Amino acid sequence: MQNFTNKEFEAAINQICDEKGISHDVVFETVEAALAAAYRKDYGKPDENVRAKFNSKTGNFDLFDVKEVVEDDAEIKDPRKQIILSEAKKKKKKIKVGEEIITPIEPPGDYGRVAAQTAKQVIIQRIREAEREALFHAFKGREGELVNGVIQRVEGNTIFVDLGQATGFLPPSEQVRNERYQVNQRLKVYVTEVREGAKGPEIILSRTHPEIIRILFGLEVPEVNSGIVEIKTVAREAGSRSKIAVASSDPEVDPIGACVGQRGSRVQAVINEINGEKIDIIEWSEDSARFVTNALAPAKVSHVQLNAKERLAIVFVPPDQLSLAIGKEGQNVRLAAKLTDWKIDVKAAEKKEEIKEESKEKVEEKQEVQEEVKAVPESSKVKAELKKEDKKKTKAKKIKNKKAKDKSSAKKQGEEADDKKNK
Repeated sequence: MQNFTNKEFEAAINQICDEKGISHDVVFETVEAALAAAYRKDYGKPDENVRAKFNSKTGNFDLFDVKEVVEDDAEIKDPRKQIILSEAKKKKKKIKVGEEIITPIEPPGDYGRVAAQTAKQVIIQRIREAEREALFHAFKGREGELVNGVIQRVEGNTIFVDLGQATGFLPPSEQVRNERYQVNQRLKVYVTEVREGAKGPEIILSRTHPEIIRILFGLEVPEVNSGIVEIKTVAREAGSRSKIAVASSDPEVDPIGACVGQRGSRVQAVINEINGEKIDIIEWSEDSARFVTNALAPAKVSHVQLNAKERLAIVFVPPDQLSLAIGKEGQNVRLAAKLTDWKIDVKAAEKKEEIKEESKEKVEEKQEVQEEVKAVPESSKVKAELKKEDKKKTKAKKIKNKKAKDKSSAKKQGEEADDKKNK
């Protein structure tokens, strides 16, 4: 048994645990591995499997040679870690196959000083590895979250962001085209992936991911955060425009109004966070035709034809709404297709076809009226009354025409009399 440390060593371990965010067990395992490695380097024998046991309370440690017991006729794959049963029974009679035989090792008198120097580098390396592993697991669980960061440096087209405990990087493919990034600038970034790297965890960040919109609305809109209003789908072209489809589980809550807020305060807060990117909020519907119609807003849609087999929606719009439905460089229809998960083909509704349909409807209505009239039985009394009424109308019309004719004639005679007088 050797006395390797004192209370100061235990205090140093506690400090390492607090600073690096590593558990005490990991640090003690690291110390034990370093002590065993130091002994093997200077004093170990080729057939020894050295392990160290450290007592954190007393500061003492013990060294052991540990081997697994195997059958006598078994093949020894590693002489350092295995021993046959007959040899093991010479040291411990009741030992069985599969158990470990532990033999204490008495190190030399100067081992404490030598081990301290040799173990130092091993401990530092193991603590770094443990720190990297702890960071990896901490951020691996934060994939899909929006985190705050400060731009640390810019190397070429890659932005490195300080996240507090670790540094993530924003590759060019995840950067918004019209955004400008400067050192010490604060921004919210989306954690897309965390993977192990040679120098620690590699944290890949994004400013273009569609989920950023969903998370920001969750922060700004209490109804979204509580689950009353649900953001069903998000379609985004970062830096330019986004569309979100919302639905409410409470019939008394307007999902669009909740997301817009009073005087647009809520949606404006989200827009400011993504540097002025426009956001269209539309109502989600289980009816695919209605959902496609809503998704093409602000364009007005005449009607929609759905092909469920090909998942194709043919949308007819008034001719003056065609360019609005398609959008600049096809953006509006492209975002609507992403939002609804339907292929959308926008066509102008022809006026001739519309006139034909309207006239056809009028003809059908006239035929229905005529059929209804025919269905009513006409009695002789009704016919007589109708005939009498017609005679009254005809007589009144003749009297009216005669009065108009007399008036016109009198006016003409008066004009002729005035002409003669003037002459």
